[in-house]
Amino acid sequence: MNKQSKEALIAEFSVKLKEAKAAFLADYRGLDVDQANDLRNKLRDAGVEYRVVKNTLLRLASKDTESACLVEYLSGPTSIALVNDDPVAPAKALVEFAKKNEAFELKAGMLDGKLLAIADIKALAELPSRDELLAMMLRTMSAPATNFVGVLAAVPRTFVQALSAIKDQKDAA
Repeated sequence: MNKQSKEALIAEFSVKLKEAKAAFLADYRGLDVDQANDLRNKLRDAGVEYRVVKNTLLRLASKDTESACLVEYLSGPTSIALVNDDPVAPAKALVEFAKKNEAFELKAGMLDGKLLAIADIKALAELPSRDELLAMMLRTMSAPATNFVGVLAAVPRTFVQALSAIKDQKDAA
């Protein structure tokens, strides 16, 4: 790789790191091609860019970005997953893949400029996704209105039941 292409790659990754909401570093040593492609496909489905990059280039690209906190973890074979949207789905995919493949090892992560340890990434993976959280919030917000409608509907229903009981009593007599 010549100097110009390295500089272009550094500039490209610098922009991507500035735009990223989250980033996850992993050691991919020991994965075969099928496993790596499987991981790439899972992350692509989650809207994540997964790349293998030289540590020195990534170190240079992360200067003046929120991802600078990851520099100390740039040793050995390193892959990076860049997340621009919901960080929960990629965290779930990475943790699940790490459980199935012992060769794949998470190193660290970054979420909104804060360093995430492996335990933090696992905790993030256990959270409900953004869509699930929005659905929970919507149910919570609509519950009072639903309950109010139920109460309003109970009044005429009770009245009709009382009239029906009086009618049944008169018919029996």
